[in-house]
Parts: sequence; structure tokens; C-alpha cells
Amino acid sequence: MSSRILLVEDEPGLVLTISDLLASEGYEVESATDGRTGLERALKGSFDLVILDVMLPGKNGFDVCRELRQHGQDVAVLMLTAKSQVTDRVVGLKLGADDYLAKPFDPGELLARVEALLRRVKKEHRLEVKSFSFGSVEADFESGIVKRAGQPVPLAAKEMQLLRYLVENRGKVLPREEILADVWEYQSGVSSRTIDVHVAWLRQKLEDNPASPRFIHTVRGTGYRFGE
Repeated sequence: MSSRILLVEDEPGLVLTISDLLASEGYEVESATDGRTGLERALKGSFDLVILDVMLPGKNGFDVCRELRQHGQDVAVLMLTAKSQVTDRVVGLKLGADDYLAKPFDPGELLARVEALLRRVKKEHRLEVKSFSFGSVEADFESGIVKRAGQPVPLAAKEMQLLRYLVENRGKVLPREEILADVWEYQSGVSSRTIDVHVAWLRQKLEDNPASPRFIHTVRGTGYRFGE
């Protein structure tokens, strides 16, 4: 399956040039011409790479990158800018960008950067998510603090570990055997029933309607999937 790339760039000529260049290499490309739309698509779509211009209408590339990381999105980010100052590159990288390319750039260099980032994504799979927001829930896995509608929600250690695992593998169907191996590490006395009970507890604490969950879904006969 070809890699999916989101291009967030407001110069029509550059959008066409980069899109054609990437498509000719077999990539699936979507584009947005302002920061707000780009952020919305990046959060909802399942992209392998976001090529993000810094100077964008509505919301600049720095803010888009920052908010992507705050929402736990570990998609690779390549930032583009007409500026060449070191300070701009440093700011972008500190906000979570993976690479930086100044305009004007050589098409061959752009393709080389894209290929390198996509190789890294495939090798490392998902990065460890430090924090994530969904619905009215804000989870900070580093501090172990989870809030729902601004109010703290007490989670046991294994509940927190299971939630983090579901979030890090969001969109995937996770068989019970896989969850058992990765979260419980096949501990003695732990069965798939244990997983079901912990999922039920998470739903009670985090879902608005536990009987009809919006985020933690049961895949009948298989396991679970996290995502809207």
C-alpha cells in the first residue's frame, strides 16, 4: 500500500508542483491550503507524513505542528519555509517536527527527505504517545493524570497501561491475544476475561455512554479497536 502524504501549503503553484512530484513516485497525496484545515485533516486522517509550510493563513505551521503533538499525533512532519534562519529551524524541531527544508529547494532533495522520513516511520512504527485528548478526556501518560471534562479520573496502573496501548494503536483491530501479550505479558492467572473487565472499567470512567462507546469499540469475536 502506498504511503499517504498530507501537503499543507498555500501557494497554488507549489501545491501543484509538489503534488505531481510525489504522485509520480507513487505516493497518495492530499492537500490543504490553510493551517486550520490542514490541522483538521491531519487529526482525522491516517497519514504517514505531513509536509507543512510555516507561513500559512489561519494558523501558522508552528502552531499546527504543536497542536498535532499535543493531540498525540506521531505522524512524521517535514516543515517547509521561505526563511533560512537557524532560529526558525530550531523552533520547528523543538515543537516536534522531524525534518526541515528551506525554500527554494531542489525536487530531488525533497524526495530524498520524504523517503528518509517514511523509512524511519516504517522502521519505528508508532512513537510512544506522551499525551492524548479524545472527546472530553485529556490523558497525560507521563504524569499519569487523566481528566474528563476537567475533573480528575482515577485510573489503576493497569487501566492506564491499557488505555495507553489502545491509544498508541488507535485505528487498529487488536486481538485479545495481542493485548494479553503486550499489556499483561501473559501473566499467570490473566485471561481474556481480565481484558474485557478492564475495558469495561475504562468505558465506565471515560465514555459518555458506556453501553454505546464512542471510542473503545468491541470487534466481535476478535478484540478491541480505539477510535471514532
